[in-house]
Amino acid sequence: MKRRTVFGLLCALCCVVGLTLTQPPRVSAQRSIRDITGTVVGVGGRFGGRSLPFRLIVNDYSTANDVQRLNSALQSGGQDEMLRVLSGMNAGRIQVGSNVGVRANAIISTPEGEGTRLIVLYERNINFFEVRYGSRSETYRFGYAEMYLNRRGNGEGTFIPAARVRLRDGNTWEVEDFGVYPARLMGLQERGGRRAR
Repeated sequence: MKRRTVFGLLCALCCVVGLTLTQPPRVSAQRSIRDITGTVVGVGGRFGGRSLPFRLIVNDYSTANDVQRLNSALQSGGQDEMLRVLSGMNAGRIQVGSNVGVRANAIISTPEGEGTRLIVLYERNINFFEVRYGSRSETYRFGYAEMYLNRRGNGEGTFIPAARVRLRDGNTWEVEDFGVYPARLMGLQERGGRRAR
């Protein structure tokens, strides 16, 4: 009796393992790996005249539900509430210069013309000097990038390393730059993965 039970369990286990190995792995429809590289060129302020390497690693796209959550948070509690909601998101990584970069909390992809528009919103690192001396820049809690890529994956855009975000007309973000002019994203090239939707 015991031998039959063990044999039955082994047969059932083999069938389960066999079915698991023959079925293709489940992949989320949102999942995508993209690597976008280029150069950040400063136009004015302390970043003016400098150029640094830029890289955006996209692991996932923010959903319409994510955007709605951010809008609701901004509407109900302002930037602090939006920052709280944003800090729980993780769509990829953004790097400027030779450092390891920071988490790109939200990456929104929308079709535009014959290409794709990408908006990246992230929680920026506030340095010790800003906190210690109560610098006005401390209230600019977000980093923001907006770029356009054509069908071949090439493009350009703008980059704001310290930004404030306001909600206008209920669903449009108004982004205020701490600097005089936003930096330019030049020579963007997409490598690997699936194109943005």
